[in-house]
Amino acid sequence: MKLASSSVFLAVAAALAAFAAVTADHAARAQPANTIRIVVPYAPGGVNDILARLLAQQIGRAGGPTLVVENRPGANGVIGTEFVARAAPDGNTLLIASTPFIIDPQLRKLNYDPLTSFTPICYLVNAPTVIVVNAASPYLTLAQLLDAGRAKPGELTLASIGPGSSFQLGFEMLKRAAKVEMTFVPYPGNAPALNAILGQQVTAMFGTYANIAEYVKAGKLRALAVGTSARVQELPDVPTVIQSGYKDFEADAWFGAFAPAGTPPPTVSRLGGMFTGAMQDPDVKAKLAVQGLFPAGACGADFGDYLRKQFDIDSRIIRDANIKVE
Repeated sequence: MKLASSSVFLAVAAALAAFAAVTADHAARAQPANTIRIVVPYAPGGVNDILARLLAQQIGRAGGPTLVVENRPGANGVIGTEFVARAAPDGNTLLIASTPFIIDPQLRKLNYDPLTSFTPICYLVNAPTVIVVNAASPYLTLAQLLDAGRAKPGELTLASIGPGSSFQLGFEMLKRAAKVEMTFVPYPGNAPALNAILGQQVTAMFGTYANIAEYVKAGKLRALAVGTSARVQELPDVPTVIQSGYKDFEADAWFGAFAPAGTPPPTVSRLGGMFTGAMQDPDVKAKLAVQGLFPAGACGADFGDYLRKQFDIDSRIIRDANIKVE
């Protein structure tokens, strides 16, 4: 009897131990660790990097987990993004991605799908886009610029980052909405595109508010319209493209947080609350505004719906305009 009792006891103990191990493993997967790695797929100093570090600092100050920012640049963001796609779905490895995240996979074959390889956490901030001309330009409004484009098909030029950028897609969308033919001139970065418009080498430029703000304020560039759905507070006299007569036009740059696909919903919810709490801090808002970034705040399913809608829009533009990259 003693042996039997001992055997039963050992069996029960083993079962409890197994149950505890499974429960512990499930708990570990259901909530982030005290240290979370947040991957920025670009080199330090860019907007993704600045955003990640601001949030990491604020979350740490607020008593949250430690966020360690890890830069994994390369292949226009693909290397870092693919690294997160392969990470364990436990909430401990996250990604700060931006507009190219859903554009690049439509232009070249990659080892991840932006809609199925990741779990959207939050749409954190947007960067308003602006169409500008040189201050010496004869065009005072977007309507005047587009009228001139119709009168001289293909002669007017618009500079921006490209090819295959969100700016090029926004430009192609505007061309089709306005039924105008203008020539897109791609540049490898904002600086050369700015030099081109400041030097009057191109007719217009499509860029972010952060990159053109100082030149508009200094009277060197004239803002004709913003690509956001509502006017930008810092440019109150500049109408949106929608207000200029082109319904449903929206082409701003977004930045968001993602986890690998399969991350448990409770974990995603906690991470979303952590990020939105940090975004509401007045100091964070002020520092973001200096960078031309403004809180968005859509999380979870709402962010996922936005991404799917934007993916479909971009896909149609890429197909219709036959946009390709080498």
